[in-house]
Amino acid sequence: MRAGGTSAARSSVASGRLAMAKNYRPITLPDGVQMQVDQEKVTLKGKLGSGTVAIPAGLSVVVEKGGVSVTAQSGSPRAMVGTLRAHIISTAKGVSSGYTKIVELRGMGYRAQKTKDGVKLACGYSHEVEMTAPAGVDVDVKQVPNPDDPKEQMFEITVSGTDKHAVGDVAAKIRRIRRPDPYHGKGFRYRGERVRKKAGKRAVGTQA
Repeated sequence: MRAGGTSAARSSVASGRLAMAKNYRPITLPDGVQMQVDQEKVTLKGKLGSGTVAIPAGLSVVVEKGGVSVTAQSGSPRAMVGTLRAHIISTAKGVSSGYTKIVELRGMGYRAQKTKDGVKLACGYSHEVEMTAPAGVDVDVKQVPNPDDPKEQMFEITVSGTDKHAVGDVAAKIRRIRRPDPYHGKGFRYRGERVRKKAGKRAVGTQA
């Protein structure tokens, strides 16, 4: 009896997990986004462009009146359903409203200039650094007052595109070119990023 009960309980748990994997809420696509599904991929088209999401083996995508449903075959991990849903939602947002990441360049004499294919940067090295943006990613530059000192100017580099990962990757590469100086705050930083400043040797000596 105990063995039979245990087996039934395991079967019930397994069925429950499968049901949970299949019972996610349907995805509601943003207005103006069209979706096409074949056996291997999902294609989404919006006002900003198009994007594709691969469908892993064991999963299926169905477009219904109530939205887009992702279901798993028996034995497929529930996490795969959540991952595929997240990719579809991310791509739908990208082709409809896009993604943006802003990087600030601060420092006396530091400059950023938009080029045909990306951005040219002067940030304390003996040479200018040029970065080419990949297809689908746009880089824009403008000069604005430094919020920490309105008398000084800094540069805002806006990275935008339909692919969230690509936008984040380009912004991260720009930031790595000259990480923010902890003593003077010069260099690249994300908008809103807090940079902990360290006291210089003179300041430390004065405090002592």
